[in-house]
Amino acid sequence: MAAATALEAVAPTGALWGLVQDFVMGQQEGPADQVAADVKSGSYTVLQVVEALGSSLENPEPRTRARGIQLLSQVLLQCHSLLLEKEVVHLILFYENRLKDHHFVIPSVLQGLRALSLCVALPPGLAVSVLKAIFQEVHVQSLPQVDRHTVYSIITNFMRTREEELKGLGADFTFGFIQVMDGEKDPRNLLVAFRIVHDLISRDYSLGPFVEELFEVTSCYFPIDFTPPPNDPHGIQREDLILSLRAVLASTPRFAEFLLPLLIEKVDSEILSAKLDSLQTLNACCAVYGQKELKDFLPSLWASIRREVFQTASERVEADGLAALHSLTACLSRSVLRADAEDLLDSFLSNILQDCRHHLCEPDMKLVWPSAKLLQAAAGASARACDHITSNVLPLLLEQFHKHSQSNQRRTILEMILGFLKLHQKWSYEDKDERPLNGFKDQLCSLVFMALTDPSAQLQLVGIRTLTVLGAQPDLLSSGDLELAVGHLYRLSFLEEDSQSWVAALEASGALATLYPVAFSSHLVPKLAEELGRGELDLARGDEPAKCSRHLRCLQALSAISTHPNIVKETLPLLLQHLCQMNKGYMVAGTSEVIAVCQSLQQVAEKCQRDLESCWYFHQTAVPCLLALAVQASMPEKEHSVLRKVLLEDEVLAAMVSVIGTATTHLSPDLAAQSVAHIVPLFLDGNVSFLPENSFPCRFQPFQDGSSGQRRLVALLMAFVCSLPRNVEIPQLNQLMRELVELSCCPSCPSSSTAAAKCFAGLLNKLPAGQQLDEFLQLAVDKVEAGLSPGPYRSQAFTLLLWVTKALVLRYHPLSSCLTDRLMGLLGDPELGPAAADGFSLLMSDCTDVLTRAGHAEVRIMFRQRFFTDNVPALVQGFHAASQDVKPNYLKGLSHVLNRLPKPVLLPELPTLLSLLLEALSCSDCVVQLSTLSCLQPLLLEAPQVMSLHVDTLVTKFLNLSSSPSMAVRIAALQCMHALTRLPTPVLLPYKPQVIRALAKPLDDKKRLVRKEAVSARGEWFLLGSPGS
Repeated sequence: MAAATALEAVAPTGALWGLVQDFVMGQQEGPADQVAADVKSGSYTVLQVVEALGSSLENPEPRTRARGIQLLSQVLLQCHSLLLEKEVVHLILFYENRLKDHHFVIPSVLQGLRALSLCVALPPGLAVSVLKAIFQEVHVQSLPQVDRHTVYSIITNFMRTREEELKGLGADFTFGFIQVMDGEKDPRNLLVAFRIVHDLISRDYSLGPFVEELFEVTSCYFPIDFTPPPNDPHGIQREDLILSLRAVLASTPRFAEFLLPLLIEKVDSEILSAKLDSLQTLNACCAVYGQKELKDFLPSLWASIRREVFQTASERVEADGLAALHSLTACLSRSVLRADAEDLLDSFLSNILQDCRHHLCEPDMKLVWPSAKLLQAAAGASARACDHITSNVLPLLLEQFHKHSQSNQRRTILEMILGFLKLHQKWSYEDKDERPLNGFKDQLCSLVFMALTDPSAQLQLVGIRTLTVLGAQPDLLSSGDLELAVGHLYRLSFLEEDSQSWVAALEASGALATLYPVAFSSHLVPKLAEELGRGELDLARGDEPAKCSRHLRCLQALSAISTHPNIVKETLPLLLQHLCQMNKGYMVAGTSEVIAVCQSLQQVAEKCQRDLESCWYFHQTAVPCLLALAVQASMPEKEHSVLRKVLLEDEVLAAMVSVIGTATTHLSPDLAAQSVAHIVPLFLDGNVSFLPENSFPCRFQPFQDGSSGQRRLVALLMAFVCSLPRNVEIPQLNQLMRELVELSCCPSCPSSSTAAAKCFAGLLNKLPAGQQLDEFLQLAVDKVEAGLSPGPYRSQAFTLLLWVTKALVLRYHPLSSCLTDRLMGLLGDPELGPAAADGFSLLMSDCTDVLTRAGHAEVRIMFRQRFFTDNVPALVQGFHAASQDVKPNYLKGLSHVLNRLPKPVLLPELPTLLSLLLEALSCSDCVVQLSTLSCLQPLLLEAPQVMSLHVDTLVTKFLNLSSSPSMAVRIAALQCMHALTRLPTPVLLPYKPQVIRALAKPLDDKKRLVRKEAVSARGEWFLLGSPGS
């Protein structure tokens, strides 16, 4: 029995000994992992491994000892967490002793020490012992890169877990690391070394007398000059090294006396990258420096920055120079001064003013803007700096404005003033008397009003922007100033059509109306109301277009200033009253005039979305009014009314749909529920009690016996119910859905049947999964199947199928795949095939009136990608199986899907689909051609290697399409010819003469846009293969 037990104990040891021998003597790598796995499983202990290695570790041959230690180190790297404290002590002593061994052995010893540095059971004091031994016994920079990296890893591990012990070494640790790092060249190691230096500084390790040495050992790499080799597997970029080194250099003020002279030297050099790196590093340093560190270097730093901004041809150098000046000024502004200390900020700003101020007096000279930018960079750093510079510069600029009479000079001066005024918006002043602009208020207002009355449009534009900034200063403008400002903005809003000033005046009016609602209500709204009244008279007389243009401007101005709830309460009734006046026939109102009012109403609605109270006010005021006008227009009248016919036109209804949808999307669920309780019964029951002026000659019944005019108003119902939040309960939903399905297949009024289908789909999309949704879906499917059989309403049934499919595709409903298959089956239908192909465009594109995220529809992310994955294989298969006469339908459907697919999804599938896309270019349908060209153009830029395989076909087809009867196709084909030049040059060169000859023809095209694209494309082909192209 005892003999058997002894044999069992010997067997594992014998197996272990065999593995050790295979690794050490047989030079096999596999046994190391096997031994480590056995140790982790408990088959052996680390002690048994050491015993098995005994002879190898004491072998007189260095290579054998190295292999033995390598095996032990690899085991420890995988099993260090299993070691006991006593084992760690013995192993550390062993490895420290082996650091004195032959240089063949050192790499394996370092790997072992790295494993032991990860041990949780490492006793106190041993981390210091290991590092002392490495510093003393190992000349690190003579080791290969991998082994140097191992040393850095050991130091990093100990700094992470034994920080207090290492700090006990004092400056000796810093000095030891300096010796380790000195001379390092490999970027992989430098990234780790820079991180260690940063930790030394940021974690307050003692640097002792070695501050300068530590700086020298890192700053010798500045500026970084490293270009990664091609196909570098390590992925280290120059920017990684730059940022890592910058973090070190900018981590402590103690480097300032050494670093700042170096930065000044590099800024003054001729190397662009050195200038940029130095200015960016200076910018970073200012975050940790104070006046003490900067004091002696300020004149030199300013001289270098000034020279770079004044003389550089590089916008990047100028931007970094200005950023550095901003940071320097901010640093000087932060420092707390003693009573007897010199104010360095004051003297520094005085130097800047002295060097830049006189250039501001020369608005035609090239240094005026560099000087202004320098002053503004410094002024933007702090309130103190802003006050100091502004108080010196503004009087000078105001004087110069009056001294120069030319508009372009005045514009330059006013733009500079505008820059300084914008800086004051950054700082707040509790005491009104402290605000530095108060002393210049009258002069600034006078100057701005002069600019607004100047004949130069460019000076007017700058004046408008300056007025906006002045108005944003709290309590600066008096009531008199505001009245004058409003008067100028009113005048500018009605300038001639080709002026940019009226657009800017509208924007400024909107911005200032938010801040000064009383002034705009008192002075501008009455003027606009009067102008609107004059416009009504002009329309009534049918006056010339110029007066009608003023009328449109007035509408735009009313919507522009509707940025405050109090103003909305004045402008909205004006706009609605104007629409009502049109309805009563007091003026000659065409489609464009009604649409213009609706567009103004929509803009007001968009502005009201920012405030819940305004949103509800707009909704309960505008929506009933619009519905009342529409219902009135749909009623039969004895007297013929032009406007009532206009209100029922598709374009006008679409404009009203936008207004109602915009007014509804941001309602809270409670308020939306109040509104839906009125509007749905209006359409289902004819309940008009909530409408203003609700006396109608007959009942409103769009779903029952209503006329086609009444049915057309279902579009307005769609705009409302399809914009409601999902959690709003819709009354009489079951009846509403059945009425919508019936109306959607009514052949007498196509526009109302489409609106009903869209409304049904919009509601369907928002319904939660359950029995009710399934019933409505079955209702729609039954209606579609009945309608698609030969009969009078096939087209309407198809439209219903299309919209229901889209509603389900967006929400990933399981039935969407069945409906998509049904739609795909219609591609072979002689009557509906082309419409079915166009239907794929609708399925993949975003709508504006229903099924939108803004309207709270359920739109799942990546629905296009899923649709592509599920349906494109079937489309391709159907194309190959289809007869020749319906193949274009499949091509068109495929082209629509691919054209609206995110390009990263399309690129992997491109090789299999490209042949079909090329065939689609031969299709006679212009829609297919345009869609396919739009799809191919970005692919030429993003997948040139794949596309170059078909270059012959591409060149031929693009050139043929450049003569297409359709202007849009010609433009797209020429854009693709331009994009072709991104393919590899050797592939294109054989076609260069042919293309240049062929592109001469579109140079004489009758359309300017076509000629423009032809010039661009032909120029690129001319340059193909030339040096530098």
